[in-house]
Amino acid sequence: MTVSKESQARLGEVAARVAGHVEQAMRLDIAEALQNCDPLLAEVLEYAIFGGGKRIRPLLTVLSSTICGRRDDQLYLLAAALEYLHVATLIHDDVIDHARTRRGRESVRNKYGMAVAILAGDWLHARSMHLIGQLTGPDGLSVFCRATGAMVDGEYLQIRHAGNLALTEEKYFAIIERKTASLIASTCMLGAMFAGGTSAQQQALGRYGQKVGVAFQVVDDLLDYLGNQKETGKKVGNDFLEGKITLPLIAALEKANEEEHKELHSLLTGDRSDVQSCERLRVLLDRLGGFRFARDRAESLVQEAVASLEMFITGDEQESYQLLVAIAGYILARKQ
Repeated sequence: MTVSKESQARLGEVAARVAGHVEQAMRLDIAEALQNCDPLLAEVLEYAIFGGGKRIRPLLTVLSSTICGRRDDQLYLLAAALEYLHVATLIHDDVIDHARTRRGRESVRNKYGMAVAILAGDWLHARSMHLIGQLTGPDGLSVFCRATGAMVDGEYLQIRHAGNLALTEEKYFAIIERKTASLIASTCMLGAMFAGGTSAQQQALGRYGQKVGVAFQVVDDLLDYLGNQKETGKKVGNDFLEGKITLPLIAALEKANEEEHKELHSLLTGDRSDVQSCERLRVLLDRLGGFRFARDRAESLVQEAVASLEMFITGDEQESYQLLVAIAGYILARKQ
C-alpha cells in the first residue's frame, strides 16, 4: 500500500497541530490536578510526558471523533487521557524490562528509581480513567477497562512464552492483539463514542484500530532487527537480547531445515549479548524469508484496516478519512 506524498505531508501538518493542542490540554489538566501535590510528581510527569513521542494515539482519537462529526476543545482532553495511558504503559514496561533508556534518554525508572516510576504510572492510569469516565460516560469507561485488562493479559501471555521456540504464529498474534492492539482499538472507539457515532461507526473504527495496532507491532518487531538505532532511539537487537520470539523468527523457524533449526536454537539459547550472534541471526532470518513474511503480513493487516473504513468513503468528513488511510500507510513506511 502506498500513500501519496501530498497525503503524508498533510498528515504531518495535522499531526503537529493536534499534538500541540493535546500537549496544551495536558499541561492545563496536570496543573489543575496536581495542586497541593508533591512537586516530585510534577517533575516526573513533566519528564515522562513531554520528552518526545509520536502522539499517534491522540491523533487517532481526534480523527475518530472528527470522522463522526465532532470537534471541540474537550476532544483534546480526551486525546490527552489516551496519551496518559500510553505513557503509563511505557513507564511500567520499563520497570518490567529493567530498561535503562527510553526515546534516546534515561527511562523514568533509571532516572528516578523503581518506586517513583511505578507511582507515576499509577497516577497517569488513574487520571486517564477519571477523564475517560467524565468525557465518555460508563460505556466509554467499560471499553477502556476491557482494553487495559486485555493489555495485562497480553503481558502475562508474553511472560509465559518468553524464550519459547515452539511459540506459534497464532499465539504470537494473541499476545500482540491483547498487549498492543486492544488499546489502539479502544482509542479509536472512544473517539467515535465521544462524537456520538453510531454503533456501526464505533465498531468500524475499532476494527481499524485493532488492525493498525497489530500492524504497528509487526513493523516494530521488524525494526528491532532492521532499524537504525539513531532513528528508532532503541537498541537494535533488543528483542533477541531479551529472548523474545517475534514473527520474523517464528516464520524462519517454520522454514528452517534441521541444520538451520539447530543453529537458530543455539543462537537463541546461547550468549545473546554477543553482537556477532545477533548479526548471524539477522542473516538467517533474512535468508529464510522471516523478514519478508512479517512485512507481507503487516501489509495485509494495513489493507484490512483501510477496508474497515469503507463506510466512511462517501461521508462528509473526507479529510479525516484520508488522514486515517495515511496513518495506515505511515505505519508501513515508518523507520522509528
